[in-house]
Order: sequence, then structure tokens, then C-alpha cells
Amino acid sequence: MTARLPAASRPLVAFPTLLRQNGFAVAPEQTIAFLEAVRLLGPRSIEHMRQAAHATLAPHPHQFARFDALFDLHFLGGYGEPDEADDWQPDEETQIQEDGGEREILIGETVNETGREAIEAEALAVRQLRPGDDGAVLARLARDLPTALPRRRGYRFRMARRGRGIDLARSLKAAIRTDGEVMTLKRRRRATRARPVLMLIDVSGSMKSRSDANLALAHTLVQSAPRAEVFTFGTRLTRVTRVLKLKNRAQALALASGLVADWDGGTRIGDALQAFLAVPRFAGYARGAVVVVLSDGLERGDPTAMIAAMRRLAARAFRIDWLSPLAADPDYRPETDAMAAIRPLLATLGNGASTAAVARHLVTLAGGRAA
Repeated sequence: MTARLPAASRPLVAFPTLLRQNGFAVAPEQTIAFLEAVRLLGPRSIEHMRQAAHATLAPHPHQFARFDALFDLHFLGGYGEPDEADDWQPDEETQIQEDGGEREILIGETVNETGREAIEAEALAVRQLRPGDDGAVLARLARDLPTALPRRRGYRFRMARRGRGIDLARSLKAAIRTDGEVMTLKRRRRATRARPVLMLIDVSGSMKSRSDANLALAHTLVQSAPRAEVFTFGTRLTRVTRVLKLKNRAQALALASGLVADWDGGTRIGDALQAFLAVPRFAGYARGAVVVVLSDGLERGDPTAMIAAMRRLAARAFRIDWLSPLAADPDYRPETDAMAAIRPLLATLGNGASTAAVARHLVTLAGGRAA
């Protein structure tokens, strides 16, 4: 006999069905993720459910207006039927309802063309990443990185000439040669393993000139380090580790460009870090890890959110290294309140103005200590 759904979950399951009936591509796994997100959020309000739906059911930016209309129709029972004849076009700009007012979402390369300012508004864009001409630098990084990472005690043992631990199995095996007499005690000690690396890459408008090169460097990191995780953030958080595991750099960057939606937009570091720590699986990536943040730190959101999130992240991580293009100037001092407040939490506030500078820092991590 087929088990029936609980009454409370039936409207939630019916919403993805309504989306599919109106031309949205929603996989069964996304429906399960939507239910799980609603369970984790509470939720306290209908807007929490809307945010969970946006995050898990992943409508295309051009479909936000129809998505929200269907959401309001299904859960609120109002605001009219969505216009079936309104076929969205990829080249058009779309209006999105957020906190009661209309807000324009810009699509394309026209967003913050200069890349010199940190803006607050969210801009959803599609970019084509270019691998760049840092091939020689990345090749050296791939060669040196595996032995340049800090190490920690592992759970396995290896034989050693000296040490307090006794390797009973090897000692008894050696005793066979002396008719069962244990003449010497073989020693062992814990083997070491490289610490994981967590890289957080700022893809906001003020970091536009470095986004391509930083993603190419992250691809080398994922390919070379035994354990590495890479996330991008601007106005939202995106995990790109899976696509960066492709060996072909051009293919990996092409997939990453389509996966990240908030290219060259606003900068809300605190919100992105809080979203990272809110997911237990993501927060686990930071435990005992070397955290490398590639960002100029020009936070446009609430600085208290960034400060609180960085304190929680520092409590989990082995050390946090913040590499900023602004730190290329030897006289650089943090200008924003958030950066000045988190400076004591950082092991290094270093130069991130070029791929060579970031690579040099990564290969010197083994000599560093915990923050």
C-alpha cells in the first residue's frame, strides 16, 4: 500500500507540479530539496518559503516574474493568473518583486562595466570566463602545492625508528625469526595529512578584473590539493567545486560561468558567509581548514553580519588568509568598519592583486601557524 503524504506537505509538493505544468524544468531532486529547505527554515513567514523556492527550484533570472506570480497564486491564492502568452525572451530585462517594491535586475556585461565600485544592488549576469595567460604560474603552483600545505595528525599509523607507540604486529612478526623471542620492539607514530583548503572568491563588481584569473587559480587548487572546496560570493553563495574537478580548464570555467549567477553585482559578504555557515555540510568544510578569501572586503551590507560570521568561521578554521587587490600597496590599511574589526581574526591580510602573488602565498602556507 502506497504511503500517503502528510497534509502539511501536500501544498509544497503540489507547487513544483504547478511549475512543471507552466513550462518550468523542475527535477524530483529539486522538489526534495525544497521540502528540506522549508523544514530547516521553519518557516517563520511566507517570504521564507519564497526564498527557499528560489534557492532550490532555481528558476532562470528571466522567469522570476512568472515564478513569483505562480507562487502567489498557489500559496496566497491571489494576484491573478500568470500570463501564459508572456513568453520570456533571454535578451529582455525582467522586473522582480522584492520587499514590496520593483527592482530591476540587469542581465549582461553592462553591469558595472568599470568594476571599480562596490555596489549594493543585486545584478544577475551570464559571463564567459577566459583562462588567461598565467599558465606558467599555475603550472608551478600545481607542482609545488601538494607539499606546501600545512599538515595535521592523521588517524593512520606508519612505522618509525623512534616513538612512544609500539607496533605490536611488526614486533611479533620479527619475533618469528628468533623462535618467538621478542628481541626488539618496533615503533610507530601517527602519519600526517594535508589540511583541507577552503577558497572563497568574491565575484562582485569591484572584483570584476580579477574574477576570471581567480577562478582559473581555483581550478588549479582543486586539481592539485588533496582536499579543496571553492565557493563564490557576491550577493549569493555558489559552490563550484564539482565543476572545477574537470581536468580541462576551459571546460571547467565554461561550466562555472553558467553556474554562478551574481557576476559583477553587489557585495554582501556577511550574508554570503552566514549562508555558508547555515548549511552544516558547508560549515564542515571549514573545520580545521586553511581558509583563503580572495576579496577587496568592500562590504555594502550590514557590517555586523560580516563580523559575526567571520568570528564563527575563525572558530572553525585552522587559519584565515584574506588576499585583497588593494593590499598590493604597502601602505594599505583596511578602510571599511567590517575589515578593521575582523583584522585580528586574520592570519594574513596579503596581496591578491595578481595570480603570481596569490600563488606565492599559497606555496608558503606550510610555514604559517594557526591564527
